[in-house]
Amino acid sequence: MRPGILETTKSLLWALFLLTLPVSSFPFFPGQIGGDFIVRPLSLYPLAGLVVLVTLPAILRKPLPRTFHTLAPFLLAASISSVASLLNGINPTFAVSVAERLTRGLITLGIGAATYLTTALIPATFEDLKHSLRWLYAGFSVALLWGTAQAVYVVHFSPEYFQRIDKLQSYISTRRLFENRVSGLTYEPNWFGAQLSFVLIPWLIASVLNDFTVFPWRWKRVTIEWFLLAWSLVILTFTFSRAGLAIVLVVLFFSVFILRIRNGHQSNRRPTRSLTWLRRLVEASAAIVLVTGLIFLAGQNNAFFKRLWDYWETHKSANLDSYFQYLGFGARFTFGSAAFNVFDAHRILGVGVGNYAFYFEEAMPVTPLVDVPEVLRLVTQNVERYRLMTPKNFYLRILAETGVIGLATFLPFLLALLGSALYLYLSSKPQEIFWGAAGLCLLVAFSVSALSFDSFAIPNMWVVFGLLSAATWAAEHDRARQLNKPEGNQPV
Repeated sequence: MRPGILETTKSLLWALFLLTLPVSSFPFFPGQIGGDFIVRPLSLYPLAGLVVLVTLPAILRKPLPRTFHTLAPFLLAASISSVASLLNGINPTFAVSVAERLTRGLITLGIGAATYLTTALIPATFEDLKHSLRWLYAGFSVALLWGTAQAVYVVHFSPEYFQRIDKLQSYISTRRLFENRVSGLTYEPNWFGAQLSFVLIPWLIASVLNDFTVFPWRWKRVTIEWFLLAWSLVILTFTFSRAGLAIVLVVLFFSVFILRIRNGHQSNRRPTRSLTWLRRLVEASAAIVLVTGLIFLAGQNNAFFKRLWDYWETHKSANLDSYFQYLGFGARFTFGSAAFNVFDAHRILGVGVGNYAFYFEEAMPVTPLVDVPEVLRLVTQNVERYRLMTPKNFYLRILAETGVIGLATFLPFLLALLGSALYLYLSSKPQEIFWGAAGLCLLVAFSVSALSFDSFAIPNMWVVFGLLSAATWAAEHDRARQLNKPEGNQPV
């Protein structure tokens, strides 16, 4: 392939990869590459091309990002744990063998690592990163537009309109739409809420707070990111995703309270430190009240979401334990408790990637299953139609399936990403400050979202972590060039 055609193909595949990120359960997947999985990212198709054209040649020819060097020990530990689990004599569950489950688990982990490494390698300059964010925003604009079309029947339900939209959704996702919630281009509303709150909104908040835009158009401080932020917050509300909204509230408070413009627009008369922090606290609290008010108004006509506050009005003997049961968190607590019990019995290496399901019933805490119908359905499935359970918590999954060694090797990867974000944020250059602020917001979003997801195959975290690593490499590249030194050929 000639150089010009090769570069054009890479650019096209990269644009398609970012554009298709919001499609998370594409129905037209061959069984050999995950056609029977729930997680079926459409972005896997362009990713496969990018791995062949970009990632594999990079592995053979040049140093890899140093952040990948911190991830590699975890990949090795997970692989060792998985291979060792074959010696444990685990019995199949619902006709699924240990070898089959391990193969699936390691494939998803490999997909995640390939997604991260590819994303970290492709954008070489800040201009490349700007183009990448534009394509990312374009893909989510399509998702927001489709979410807006769905919000119409949430506000005013029409059976005919809903059936048309639901029919179109069948070409995008493997699951039907909810009549009272917005799913976007994803499998379900919670997935869409997680996408918006983790993959999109942190970038937009960092852009708005730092007066930075990746687009050429702006009017004073008004940028396209302002419009996208407002739009995404409104559509996020209609997902009625409790996890997604919680992530946004935490990120919003953190960003408004901690992060500020650091590009030289400060006044010569600076207030005292105590007044500065007091003002930030007031502003952050006001932002939280504003968004919470929006959530409250939107949730008035949604019985599922009104449960967040009507419990305290309808239950005379109210307590936190029954409140969480009322909200439907009983199953989550059961999954999490079982995961911790699995870890407690296999502390060093865990039970192998994907093997939590085989230990679930014996590790499950003693509790009446009638109180947790979701768990009851899972443990009484049949072979013809089964779904293996997962911990629903990324931290507990790592502990249960890879043990102390897995956690000890994954934490340095997160710390390296935190160091990258701080390195950029403490820069004196506005462009680097934006990427650092976005990186800090993304890490805060991850720390909260990891309490409610556990999949290695969902590209959300791998893409944002890859872009953060690429931004750090771009900053190192610029510094090396300005100092007239050999261009540091080691991404951070």
